[in-house]
Amino acid sequence: MKQAIYGLVLYLFLMLPPVITLSESIMVVHMHMQIPLLVIVGMLFTPYLKDRFPNVFENWNYNGIPGIMLFMIIVIYWMIPRAMDEALAISTIEIFKFISLPFLAGIPLRDSWSKLNTLGKNIIFICLILISSAMAWLYIAIPTQICNNYLIVEQKALGWTFLLIGLCLFIYFVQSLFIKDYSLEESENE
Repeated sequence: MKQAIYGLVLYLFLMLPPVITLSESIMVVHMHMQIPLLVIVGMLFTPYLKDRFPNVFENWNYNGIPGIMLFMIIVIYWMIPRAMDEALAISTIEIFKFISLPFLAGIPLRDSWSKLNTLGKNIIFICLILISSAMAWLYIAIPTQICNNYLIVEQKALGWTFLLIGLCLFIYFVQSLFIKDYSLEESENE
């Protein structure tokens, strides 16, 4: 319940008009701060919703695959430059962003991650690394303005941050292949 309250407070904070204006005025902050925070809101809501509606999660997402696919679809959609532009120009798309990221990305991610096996988690990491690399190439290499509401300099900065995120994900993925997960072993021994 405490996590849900934190999630609600964060959600209400992110919906304040000055916070929306500030977070959407800089492209990197819009993509790499506001969007992940909205996903985190959904992740914070998940334990409360699983307690209230346990059958929904077990029937719909029993092995984690439907939830993780929904998460990937929503995340990929919000990485499209046109989606970011439309969120700034069309209020219904902005509302969709504030609904889809917590409820169609954050909740399914938290519910699905523990249900996935190691191979499934590795596939998701590889997909995220490839997507980050492709988005880095898109924003860095294209010399024209692809987002109407942001300058080319901001697009390049976003591309470099995508490259950094992809590199961090790659480093984490590689080290996870060589380091044993002791938290899983501890929970099995208890």
